[in-house]
Amino acid sequence: MTSENRDLIESAKKGALEVLLHNAKGPFHDLPRTAGWGYPEPYTRDLLISILGIAVSKNDILINSMRKVLETLGENQSDKGHIPSLVHDKEDRGASDTTPLFLIAVAVFREVVDEADFLKSSVEKALLWMEYQSPSDRFLVAQQPTSDWRDEQWVTGYGLFVNSLVYTYLQLYGNHNRANKIRHEMEEFTITGNKPHQHVHEGLAVKHKPYYAFWSYKIYSSERFDLLGNSLAILSGIAPPSRAIAMTSWIEKESDAMIAKGELAPGQTPNFFPFIKPGEIDWHPRYEEFNQPGDYHNGGIWPFISGLYIAALVAAQKFTLAETKLLELTKTIKKSRTRELEFGFNEWYKAQTGKPMGQDWQTWSASNYLYAAKCVEEKNTPYFDKIREYSKVK
Repeated sequence: MTSENRDLIESAKKGALEVLLHNAKGPFHDLPRTAGWGYPEPYTRDLLISILGIAVSKNDILINSMRKVLETLGENQSDKGHIPSLVHDKEDRGASDTTPLFLIAVAVFREVVDEADFLKSSVEKALLWMEYQSPSDRFLVAQQPTSDWRDEQWVTGYGLFVNSLVYTYLQLYGNHNRANKIRHEMEEFTITGNKPHQHVHEGLAVKHKPYYAFWSYKIYSSERFDLLGNSLAILSGIAPPSRAIAMTSWIEKESDAMIAKGELAPGQTPNFFPFIKPGEIDWHPRYEEFNQPGDYHNGGIWPFISGLYIAALVAAQKFTLAETKLLELTKTIKKSRTRELEFGFNEWYKAQTGKPMGQDWQTWSASNYLYAAKCVEEKNTPYFDKIREYSKVK
C-alpha cells in the first residue's frame, strides 16, 4: 500500500472517531444517536452492532456511552427477557435481532471493562428468551418477516443472520455444546421439493454453493446471497476455513460479473444478490418505493456490512484482498449526501452507481470501519479469533 493510501486510511479512522464522539450523546435521555443529523433516536441494533469499533477504539467516552446503552436496555428488558428496538422505549418490541445482539455486546463489553458479572441477571433472562425462539424446540431460532435489521425485506423462519448471532453469543458465553448443535443444524441442506419430509429438519447449507442460504423454513427457502450473515458465519467459525476461502473467492467472482453487467459500481460488494426484481416470487408491492434492485436491503452497499466482510477476509487469511477492500471502502465512505464533509460515513449507497442514499455520519458505518481497519492492521479479528478456536472443537 502506498504512503498516500495509508494516510487516507489514517484520516478516515480519525473521521470515524469524530463521528462516534459526535453521536455519543443525543436528545433521548442523553443516549447515543444513530446518525449525525438524521436518526436522533437510539436504535438498539445499530448501537449494539457498534460495540466492535468502540471496543477496539479504547476511547473512554465511547465505552461509557456503551455502558449507558447496555444498562438502559437492561432496565427496559421485558419480564421474559426480550430487548426492545429502541433503547429508551420498553414498549417498542418485536425485533428478532436485538436480544442476540445485546448478548454479544454485553460479552464484548465485559471483556473490555473486565467486569465478568456485568448485567448478569439481564443476560440470564435474555438467554432464556432466546431458547424459546425455536418453534421446533431444537436449536435454530425463527423470526417473523421484517423483524431483523432488514425492516423492508422479508426473512421468514430460520434466517442466517440471526442464527449466526445466536451461534456467536453461545460461544462467547461458553455454551459450546448448544452452539455446536446450532452449527450442525445449519449445516443441513435446505429442503427442496414440493412436499414436507417427515423427520427431516431444514438447514441453511446450499447444494453445490459455498455459502449459506438467506433463510429456510420447512419446504421454503431463499438461496439468494446475504453478505452480512455469511460474513458472520466466516468470522464466528460456522464456516470452516475451506468453506470460508471458497466463499470469499465466490463473492469476488460474482461481484466482478455484476460489475461487468453494469449492476454494480467498481470496488463495491452488495449486501444481497441476486437482486429481487418486479414480477419475481420474492417481490412485494412495497419494494416499489423502498427496495428497488440495488437499493436499500435489495442489494445496496452498506458500510457496516462491508466492514464485517473485510474482517471475514482477514479471518480467511486473505490479507491482501482485505487491504484492497479496506481502501475501496475508504473511498466509498468519503462520499456524503447533504453536507460538505471530508468523510460522509453514509448509511447506504446505491449498488449500480455508488451514490450515497441514506443518512450521513451513521454510527455503525463509522464504528465498523474502525473495526475493519484494526483487523487489517493486526491481521486478526478481535473477539472473534477465540470463537473460531472454539468452533474447531466439536
